[in-house]
Amino acid sequence: MKSIMIIDDDTSIGNMLEELLSKEGYHVSRAYSGTEGLLMLSIHRPDLILLDLMLPGQTGEEILPQIPDIPVIVLSAKTDIDNKVDLLLNGAADYVTKPFETKELLARIAVQLRNAAAVSASSILRFDDLELDTSTRLATLCGQTVKLTRTEFAILKLLMQNSSQVIAKSVILDRISEDTPDCTESSLKVHISHLRKKLLDAGGKDYIESVWGIGFKLNVTNS
Repeated sequence: MKSIMIIDDDTSIGNMLEELLSKEGYHVSRAYSGTEGLLMLSIHRPDLILLDLMLPGQTGEEILPQIPDIPVIVLSAKTDIDNKVDLLLNGAADYVTKPFETKELLARIAVQLRNAAAVSASSILRFDDLELDTSTRLATLCGQTVKLTRTEFAILKLLMQNSSQVIAKSVILDRISEDTPDCTESSLKVHISHLRKKLLDAGGKDYIESVWGIGFKLNVTNS
């Protein structure tokens, strides 16, 4: 069941949306301020958010950049085109002006959920029993979640994206610098050692091979 979070302090609109979405088979959660919405997002990740702009505490414009990788449809009475453009450029997936037709809103929700599902499917990297979701940064091995640091995630993503190649140390440092600028040549070996141990503990075999004098690659003999 897909889940939708409504962040809107207008009780009557929120009640109407909750009833509408529940009838369509969605699981609905609600927040009544921007601050409450962010708190709920730290506990539960919905598939889509309906976001009002005029919220108590932090406004919709203020919390929008803080919402990670979740499609957001802005629901607002503001009709200014510049405001719409700014919101779309700053992370909103869609903008629906109040008052709105429920059929149109449901169609827009369905489109965003379908798009998100397509992106999610394309963001999954697999190697043997190892799976890495690059959108959520979640690694699983043999059905077990492997907790990775930011640097370990960046290294594993690069290796899985180039599973048949040996990646030189200098290339690894250059390619992961955008995701984790704190990794240095002296610390790279330590990060990879920790990553190898986590994968070994979870999967019972060594997934990363050191190629002397060059760099590292995924161990294809295990696959």
